[in-house]
Amino acid sequence: MSTALRRLVEPLCLAGLFTIGAVALSMRYVSPDRLALASTLLAVYAACFVAVTALEPRRRTITHGLLALMPLVALTLIVIDPRTGTAPVLLVIWTAAAMATWSPRTTFIAVATADIVYYLILREIAGFSSPLMSVLIFAGFQAFAALCMHYAKSAERARDRLALVNADLLATRALFAESARDAERLRVTRELHDVAGHTLTAMRLNLRAMAADPALAGREDLRIVDQLAAELMGELRGVVQALRDTRGLDIATALHALAAPLPKPTLHLDLAPGLQIADTAIAETVLRVVQETLTNAARHAGADTLQVSLRRDGDALVLVAEDDGRVRGPLREGNGIAGMRERVAELGGTLAISTGARGGLRVEARLSMER
Repeated sequence: MSTALRRLVEPLCLAGLFTIGAVALSMRYVSPDRLALASTLLAVYAACFVAVTALEPRRRTITHGLLALMPLVALTLIVIDPRTGTAPVLLVIWTAAAMATWSPRTTFIAVATADIVYYLILREIAGFSSPLMSVLIFAGFQAFAALCMHYAKSAERARDRLALVNADLLATRALFAESARDAERLRVTRELHDVAGHTLTAMRLNLRAMAADPALAGREDLRIVDQLAAELMGELRGVVQALRDTRGLDIATALHALAAPLPKPTLHLDLAPGLQIADTAIAETVLRVVQETLTNAARHAGADTLQVSLRRDGDALVLVAEDDGRVRGPLREGNGIAGMRERVAELGGTLAISTGARGGLRVEARLSMER
């Protein structure tokens, strides 16, 4: 199911669409000469509501424009036939939609302005003797809708924070597990080299001493045993070297664990062939930089994907992360980016923040592998 369709089938959106449908049924009471205009306006309102719900967060300009248009359409419908009494419900739906996008302060100012216009329409155009009662009733419904949306947004933010914490725990666990395995491999190589290698060396020395004995000189079995011991020592050196060469943390598993719980953005990881990170501090810094980049891409850029590449450049490890979102306005470095800079600087590296060719945020970190 696409993201837009998933938003449209959420309970609050379905409730709004159902209410718009109920208002459409009440249009039969509108005078015939105004029915066509009223139906057209309601269709425009419904289209605005669907678009506001389904649009990606990055298209804020369009969303703001549609939200500003919706109360104008609803108030025009009230002007067309103020006696029907169902068109003001559209202001309740709009309040919930506005609360989902705008700040509470902006929403309050916009809703208060719309209610004042609604009051003036009832008093000056409809000629209601006590319009304040109707306005207050619908203002109560608007407040209820705004509170419902506020708590829904709070629950969604709490869910996102929990997902980020869970992702952090999964990635850290994967990194620690790989670090423990790497330490165990190092311990095994040392044991093989120090214990088994020492024993084989002592065996060969004793075999040579036995071969030097005139009574045992020329015996074929001693020569064969010495040859086997030499071959075994060579194979042991190869095993030890292979274990040392395969040292390094599995950073790919940790990064995928970091991004897995997040619905967006999707992580596309490009690791240079044979790249290994043996230093736990460097691996953790890479993890934290990617984590902050994922968070920024999800919260601020509305990105769908995040492309991350890791490669060696001489003695430096180069990390490049770029999302497909849209950077709005000048780049401002908050606490998250400041934290990234501090982590990278502690390892003697550099961090560059810029806008990518596609308009998304681009982060490039260079970390020294020789410390």
